[in-house]
Amino acid sequence: MEDATQPKNRMPESTEIQYAEKRRSRRAKIVKPLRVRPSEPRDEHFEDNPVSINASKEGIYFHTRRGNYYKGMRLFVTFPYTSVHDPMNCEYVAEVVRVEKLANDRYGVAVQLKMTMNYSSGARPGTNRQV
Repeated sequence: MEDATQPKNRMPESTEIQYAEKRRSRRAKIVKPLRVRPSEPRDEHFEDNPVSINASKEGIYFHTRRGNYYKGMRLFVTFPYTSVHDPMNCEYVAEVVRVEKLANDRYGVAVQLKMTMNYSSGARPGTNRQV
């Protein structure tokens, strides 16, 4: 006889899969322009100017039409980016951690910020620096 209190076609809670969150800091929906260039000489040079979808202290996610990003690719990322000569630009060394194929020949690219290029300490993003 069936138990009327249990919904039909639902797996018991004990067998549902729980995925671990890998991010160390929360993401915020931030729509800002960025400048992306490969940092390795082996990668063909390009300059991409996408707009961020979201960002955290340690990473940025953006959409692009360029299909040449790959997991592990090292990049120079300027975020936020206004112009080449803006002294407020902050440039980072970053690594691609995820590339997703999206609709309409677009790609979602997640990068982890490894270190900033603007400060003499070279501190990791999101860490406190002693001045």
